[in-house]
Amino acid sequence: MNISEWYVDWFNSPYYHLLYNNRNIDEANFFIDNLCASLNLKPRARLWDIACGKGRHAIALNKKGYQVTGSDLSRNSIKEALQSSNATLDFFVHDMREPFRIMYFDAVFNLFTSIGYFKNFDDNFSVFKSVSKSLKSNGFFVIDFLNSEKIPDTLSADYVEHRGVIDFHIHKTIVNKTIRKRIDFVHHNTDYHFEEDVSLLKKADFENFASCAGLKLHAVFGNYQLEAFEPQSSDRLILIFKK
Repeated sequence: MNISEWYVDWFNSPYYHLLYNNRNIDEANFFIDNLCASLNLKPRARLWDIACGKGRHAIALNKKGYQVTGSDLSRNSIKEALQSSNATLDFFVHDMREPFRIMYFDAVFNLFTSIGYFKNFDDNFSVFKSVSKSLKSNGFFVIDFLNSEKIPDTLSADYVEHRGVIDFHIHKTIVNKTIRKRIDFVHHNTDYHFEEDVSLLKKADFENFASCAGLKLHAVFGNYQLEAFEPQSSDRLILIFKK
């Protein structure tokens, strides 16, 4: 792993969690309910939530009776997630590009645009290889990503997010098929600057990664209601692959 990659410091920063503290728990639970119904997972199935952050999706999955493992690169996120651990819910600091528990999981989840951050495009394929090794035969891999087909026409270039005493000034541009999100703010008389880069991966990119990793496309949806994917109008690209 290249320690200079932007997400290593940013995801570990308290400001990252402050900026994104408005994420909707009810929406996460609704999405998880719909996914589990669609996948028809067996009771006590073993699930892996990769790039789990503080564990909101992993916790929702565990509450449905599944045995859940969450992993993330951010030590601070995992430290907080561990406060919710129990006999069937645990969390680890782990790079999702690396193998973990071979042929162990019934399903793996990568949710809320938690891939496409890497400087090296091939690292996205490394995630698929890692997941494929970790899945049992007939296991599922769920990807929840932004709809990159829609982004160029709907991108909000400049706006401000107010969080407590901090105003986060956001500027977005598209550079070389990547969304570059610049985040500037002042706190305690100190100027801060962070950037997020997310590749505009398309359905065909994910299908190529999956095919090379021995996974087949099982289903495609365009929102958390699991309605049909429409390239020009859907908010999300939700892909379910099967080993």
